[in-house]
Amino acid sequence: MPADRFPVEVQGRTLELSNLDKVLYPAAGFTKGEVIDYYTRVAPVLLPHLQDRALTRIRYPNGVAGNSFFEKNAPAATPSWVRVETLPAPGSTKGRETIDYVVADDLPTLVWLANLAALELHTPQWKIGAHPDLMVVDLDPGPPATLRQCCEVALPLRDRLAADGVDAYPKTSGKKGMQLCCPISGDRPADEVSAYARRIAQELEREHPKLIVSKMAKNLRPGKVFIDWSQNNAAKTTVAPYSLRAEQIPSVSTPLTWDEVEAGAAGQRPSARPYPAGEVLDRIEQHGDLLAPLLHGGPPLPV
Repeated sequence: MPADRFPVEVQGRTLELSNLDKVLYPAAGFTKGEVIDYYTRVAPVLLPHLQDRALTRIRYPNGVAGNSFFEKNAPAATPSWVRVETLPAPGSTKGRETIDYVVADDLPTLVWLANLAALELHTPQWKIGAHPDLMVVDLDPGPPATLRQCCEVALPLRDRLAADGVDAYPKTSGKKGMQLCCPISGDRPADEVSAYARRIAQELEREHPKLIVSKMAKNLRPGKVFIDWSQNNAAKTTVAPYSLRAEQIPSVSTPLTWDEVEAGAAGQRPSARPYPAGEVLDRIEQHGDLLAPLLHGGPPLPV
């Protein structure tokens, strides 16, 4: 076996890890070994959010400064013990009728993916064979708007959803924006969930026209926050909580407290910023999983 490859055992599964010293985040000197370590340590809070969901990966074999590729299909050398689910592929750009999705239900699968430099993990709002049990609203700032303006929008959005009995839980995207994640009952198809999110976005745009835009046209976005209701389309995915992002630093899609969002809206740093991997692990020790309520279902959406 080459010197840069060696077998490890993870929960009874044997994996071959490779190139652990390869730097995947050059600006931070963060190596593939550190990526695997991060995903191993964050697994107890990450895996419940991945369970039973078809996983899309973005792989960076030569690090965040190199080329990347989206991967939905299970790769050719997928171990036999990795869970793979064959699902319809509506709107596939490659004309496929089905896709063999990896489902990351356990730590060995997560370590295997990290070893493939699958830095970013994205999931749909539905579990396999079910209607969406999550509604996700993405807040995307159009420059010069920033994460601070996203926090400003998140507050009235939270309150409007609460008026319908829907609880919202905030997280950073790990890049420039943030998302509000709402547990729902899972008895409505994706198009109805998306239509509800769109209606709320349009309502808030009318109330805050200088801050919020609900239309996708990019020429409308400068200085405003786009409330992207389309994340609830059945074919869309959202970056998973605790996933790394391919930024200069190993930033993470990080759950926030509403106190932090309020501080971010007031311009009080360091609330409104991307959090790096090490700090996220510290936050988990302090807070636990702030998004644990997403795992237990929620109310039906209003008609």
